[in-house]
Amino acid sequence: MSQALSDILAALPLPALVIDGGERIIGANAEARTLIGQGIDGRNFVTMLRQPGLIDTIEAVLRDSRPRVAQYLSNDGVQDTTFQVTVRALPDQDALLLCFMDVTHLEQAGQMRRDFVANVSHELRTPLTALMGFIETLRGPAREDAAARDRFLDIMEGEAGRMNRLVGDLLSLSRVEGDERVRPRDRVNLTDILASVLRTLKHLAEEAEVTLEQDFGETPVELIGDPDQLMQVFTNLVENAIKYGASGKRVTVRIELTERDPALRAPGVRVHVIDYGPGIDAIHLPRLTERFYRADSHRSRALGGTGLGLAIVKHIINRHRGRLRVESDLGKGAQFTVVLPTETTLSATESDA
Repeated sequence: MSQALSDILAALPLPALVIDGGERIIGANAEARTLIGQGIDGRNFVTMLRQPGLIDTIEAVLRDSRPRVAQYLSNDGVQDTTFQVTVRALPDQDALLLCFMDVTHLEQAGQMRRDFVANVSHELRTPLTALMGFIETLRGPAREDAAARDRFLDIMEGEAGRMNRLVGDLLSLSRVEGDERVRPRDRVNLTDILASVLRTLKHLAEEAEVTLEQDFGETPVELIGDPDQLMQVFTNLVENAIKYGASGKRVTVRIELTERDPALRAPGVRVHVIDYGPGIDAIHLPRLTERFYRADSHRSRALGGTGLGLAIVKHIINRHRGRLRVESDLGKGAQFTVVLPTETTLSATESDA
C-alpha cells in the first residue's frame, strides 16, 4: 500500500481499512483497529469481519468493482452498535476501501418510530374493538332492550372519550416536541398559575375526598415561561397525585426558592407535588416519562390515563431549561419536583435561539 493511501487512511475520521486483491487486510486506521482488532494486518478479511452479509458484499465488489453498501454489527460492551459499511474499489491499487459509519442513532430512531406506531395502534384498538362490539349488539340482541341500550351507550361514550383524550395528548405531545428548542419569552407569575391549578382541580379533589394543601410562601415567584404549558405541567402532576394518591387523603403543593439550585447551577424555584398514597416501586421511576409507560397499566387505564402525560411534562420542562425529579417509596407516597430557573432576563444568545 502506498504512503499516500496510508496517510489518507490515517486522516479519515471514520473507521476505515483496505483489502487487497488477495483478500488480505493491508491497511487500517486507528479507529478501525479499535473496532475490529489490533492484529488485523495481513489477515484474511473473512477471519476478521466474520459477518456473512458484509463478506458477501466485499466478495461481490472484488468481482465486478461496483460500489456497494452493507451492514456491520458490533458491541462495545454496553450496547449494540450498527455500522453502515461503504465498500469501494481502488483500481489503481488493486484493492478495496471500506469505511464504517456509525448509524446506531438512526436505527434507534427507526425503532422508536415503530414502537410508537405499535403503541398508538394498541391503545386505539381496545376502545375501537369495544365500540364495534357494542354497536353490533345494539343492532342485534339488544335492539329492543332499553336498559341494555342505555348501559351500552354509557360504555361507548367512555371508550370514545378515551380515544379523544389519546388523540388530544398525541397532538399536544407533537406540539411540545416541536417547540422544545424555542425558549419561552413571557414573564409569568408561577404562584398565580399554581393557585389557578388548585382551583381548577378542587372539584376533582373533593370527589376523591382528597384535601389540597398549598405552601406558596409570601413572595410571588416570577420567571420566564409559557403560561399555558406551565399550567399543563402542574395540572397533570396535581391531577395524577389526586388520582393515584387518593388513599393518602391529601396532596401538598409547595414552592421552594433557592438562590443557587444545584440542579441548575443558577437561581431557581422548586415546585413539589406530594401525595401520601401507595407510592411507586423504584424499578418504575427511571421510565415514568417514557411514552405509554405505565407503572400500573390496569389502574391507569381505569382512571382514564393515556400514558402520555408525563412525556408531555418532560418536554415542556426541557423547553423551560428545567428538571423533573421523582422520589417515591412504596407505602409512603410520591413526590414530583419541578425545578425551574428564575432568571427574568434572557441572554443575547438565548434571545436569538
